[in-house]
Parts: sequence; C-alpha cells; structure tokens
Amino acid sequence: MESDIRFYARRLAQEQVAARNALTVEARARRLALAAKFEAKLASLSA
Repeated sequence: MESDIRFYARRLAQEQVAARNALTVEARARRLALAAKFEAKLASLSA
C-alpha cells in the first residue's frame, strides 16, 4: 500500500503537470488550486 506522503507527492506532481498543459485559464486555475491543496497536505504530513 502506498504511504500518504508518497500519494500526495505524486498527486502534487500530476496536478502541476496538468496545470502546465491546461488549455484554458480556468482549467489551469483549477489544477493549481488542487495542487496547492495537495502541497499543504503534504507539508502537514511531513512536519
């Protein structure tokens, strides 16, 4: 089973790539918002 830290790190990377490849400004904003949530969760687990 995948650890929480590994899961959130993977999802953060995936959302950052998706944001870079987004076709619209709205899609990019949604992806960046989700990436920020994953980054915050990862930071709270790492602390």
